[in-house]
Amino acid sequence: MSLHTDFLSRHLGTMGDDTAAMLEQVGYESLAGLIDDAVPPAIRSKEVLELPEAASEAEALDRLRGIMSRNQVKKNCIGQGYHGTHVPGVIQRNILENPGWYTAYTPYQAEIAQGRLEALLNFQTMVAELTGLPVSNASLLDEGTAVAEAMSLALAGAPKGKVIFVAENCHPQTIDVVRTRAEPLGIEVQVGDWRSYDPATAEGFFAAVVQYPDTHGRVDDVEAFFSKVKEARGMAIAAADLLALTLLKPPGEFGADICVGSSQRFGVPMGFGGPHAAFMACTDKLKRKLPGRIIGVSADSKGRPGLRLSLQTREQHIRRDKATSNICTAQVLLAVMASMYAVYHGPEGLVHIAKRVHRATARLAKSLRDGGFELVGDSFFDALLVKVADDAAGVCETACLNGVNLRLVDKDHVGIALDETTTEADLYSICGSFGVPLVSLEDGAFHWEAGLTRQSAFLTQKVFNQYQTETEMLRYIKRLESKDLALNESMIPLGSCTMKLNATAEMMPLSWPEVSSIHPFAPDDQSIGYREMLSQLENWLAEITGFAAVSLQPNAGSQGEYAGLLAIRRYHQSRGDEQRDICLIPLSAHGTNPASAVMAGMKVVGVRCDDDGNIDVEDLQAKIEASEDRLSALMVTYPSTHGVFENTIVDICERIHAAGGQVYMDGANMNAQVGLTSPGLIGADVCHLNLHKTFCIPHGGGGPGVGPIGVAEQLVPFLPGHETLEQTDGVVCSAPWGSASINTISWMYIAMMGPDGLTKATEMAILNANYIARRLQDFFPVLYTGNKGLVAHECIIDLRPLAEKSGVTVEDVAKRLMDYGYHAPTMSWPVAGTLMIEPTESEAKSELDRFCDSLISIHGEIMAVANGEADPVDNVLKNAPHPAEDVCADEWDHSYSRESAAYPLPGLRRHKFWPSVGRVDNVAGDRNLVCTCDSVEAYAAASS
Repeated sequence: MSLHTDFLSRHLGTMGDDTAAMLEQVGYESLAGLIDDAVPPAIRSKEVLELPEAASEAEALDRLRGIMSRNQVKKNCIGQGYHGTHVPGVIQRNILENPGWYTAYTPYQAEIAQGRLEALLNFQTMVAELTGLPVSNASLLDEGTAVAEAMSLALAGAPKGKVIFVAENCHPQTIDVVRTRAEPLGIEVQVGDWRSYDPATAEGFFAAVVQYPDTHGRVDDVEAFFSKVKEARGMAIAAADLLALTLLKPPGEFGADICVGSSQRFGVPMGFGGPHAAFMACTDKLKRKLPGRIIGVSADSKGRPGLRLSLQTREQHIRRDKATSNICTAQVLLAVMASMYAVYHGPEGLVHIAKRVHRATARLAKSLRDGGFELVGDSFFDALLVKVADDAAGVCETACLNGVNLRLVDKDHVGIALDETTTEADLYSICGSFGVPLVSLEDGAFHWEAGLTRQSAFLTQKVFNQYQTETEMLRYIKRLESKDLALNESMIPLGSCTMKLNATAEMMPLSWPEVSSIHPFAPDDQSIGYREMLSQLENWLAEITGFAAVSLQPNAGSQGEYAGLLAIRRYHQSRGDEQRDICLIPLSAHGTNPASAVMAGMKVVGVRCDDDGNIDVEDLQAKIEASEDRLSALMVTYPSTHGVFENTIVDICERIHAAGGQVYMDGANMNAQVGLTSPGLIGADVCHLNLHKTFCIPHGGGGPGVGPIGVAEQLVPFLPGHETLEQTDGVVCSAPWGSASINTISWMYIAMMGPDGLTKATEMAILNANYIARRLQDFFPVLYTGNKGLVAHECIIDLRPLAEKSGVTVEDVAKRLMDYGYHAPTMSWPVAGTLMIEPTESEAKSELDRFCDSLISIHGEIMAVANGEADPVDNVLKNAPHPAEDVCADEWDHSYSRESAAYPLPGLRRHKFWPSVGRVDNVAGDRNLVCTCDSVEAYAAASS
């Protein structure tokens, strides 16, 4: 394949002479020699990956198009939480398809993420306003898991109890997810009719969940029921539809403590199940325990308003096994799209859409009734349940032939859900499927009790009422994008986060109708292409990981952790080893690890690390022996969280197996294994993969993610099930294949790289990390190394000695890097006072050098402070970052020049990224949490 069609040469940042120069810097003549010394021989694979040979971009796109064209795109009226929606072109082109939005990282560094943060603050405001509750988070994973998170929140906020009631007319997939999540925690799930359920008589009752409108479309007044829930000292949870809430009384006004749901129908394609941004809103008293992320308003160093992540964002690392949730991935890109949908349409536009949908439903209801059909219930918003007397399958089959998918509820009932894409022709087709004519409808009455009509205003803020023209909307999106630093600007060198190329060719299929417009519960013969693509990807990932099987259902790395541990738990139970509940976790592990273990019903026992950052094998053995027959699993990251290949890993796995336990491998660092070794070869029994890291799904500002699990043979029966897979044990999210649509990205990546390319990518990732380590080691000590002083795919540089000399902190360095045009590496984790750097294989030597030059320059700035040449308080580091507004101000009262603040390296004169605010005060923001507001502009005016 020529250089011009070889995708590998596009994906790798460095080739040829530059590779040779980097190897020379590291002290090697060949890449093979470096890899032989870096990767322990005991775990090196001797086999070449059995994968299809690499295809060019054009060939891979043609091949995938051929597969996905086997899907059938029909009008979906299935509902069940998934709806057709029109993605506004200005949002599709300028957010979904724009690398300025989809390649950004989680907004941990607020000063270079003000655009995303504002869009997410809009999302929170939108959700809070529509639900009638004062606090909202910045999105969760999907509706089913959001209800499960609400259950955990209610459990933490209510008096002691372990019984939750879930109304039988909630979405069935939600009930399954709640049951899965409840079992390890010892929670009893009671499912039934909310009309006859009495919370006062349920011993241990702590919460109740209802769907509003319910899964069949019925709109009921549950206020009296929620009053009973409160009288029984329980928490009232409503799973609601955002579009319906533009017309219906919001849950916060009839007693809900928590409201959850999906924002999918606000301009986010169905995508065969995802990704979509779920939401959660709650009362003020619960906000400190609210899972996920909250965007808050604080102020920067000059008193200007500045947005930032607050509260729970850092919870897993702080509280570990005591965290209220293991969620660390949100669905930021999708939440941004949903918020922009509300901004673009405004409250009047949303109401217009809702009324049009409701009117079409009312017209359909009248047509069916006039035609002699009985509807179950008279109160509805956008969905109907039709009684068809033992002919439901026949009606659905006829409708399918007419190009419409209806919901087969049971042999006697058909469900119909309309949406904003429903046309007059669709109504004719649906009526024709029932053999009735479509009638006209004169009145515009609402078809629910008068007391359930919304009276309160919503989205009155300026941001939701000034961007209704495409010109203004386009400019608003661009203004926010320009405030954010993403991969289209510079390298994002975050250790453990793998911010590498998300190739355009990989992203393009997301916009194909046969990818975006398939309902997750459409008839099987309409998703043949999807199933083929997903099956191929599962097989490829199984080959790469050395496992027997893979499940693609988990829709985030945290969900993968949970699903993997759940498989281990269920495996032990199947063998009669219910007592095995201890999970050993190194103290250096990701904070989600202990949180996931607790969710899976395990007790966490920490294992020490030695002075070299490796697992302390003696301490591990002592913990194994102390656990006796209660040992369930070891969670281990490989290469280690400290960025080295531990030589003892095979021995560690063998010790766990000898004691009857299973080995869970965190796949965060899988991109240092692919093609060189594998979890299966090393001895792991289960491993989750971050497809949004190793396999090129972009971070999207903090989500979407995909976290599939690979398992050894004995764990295959315990992979996640789903109703549509005819096996409902271990369901971990709403859709059978989770965020199915974005798996096309990883399919394209593997197809274009091929076995040799994937291996080469791993080798180059290791070379790039060692090159950076060698270039920086004379300025910043590399904290942990392996054989011959080598690191794996990332390295940790230690700033603590310099901090002691100068008083300059690691945070000062992180903020100063913004002035150089860079996002900081991972800061103070896994070791406080350090930076963990991961360059990935996609960065060119020139970019690696520019980054290293920046850090070396910063070292000089630190030494100037340490030597007394720069003021210890008023210096470029302590005052960083420096927005243009400050540098261009009439007054400049610093002891250093404007030039040194803004242009510390000559290359910055050719192109400069400017942070939009000065350093944001996170502490002040957490003390005075403001997570919804009129607008950033209004907040600024009030603060001036």
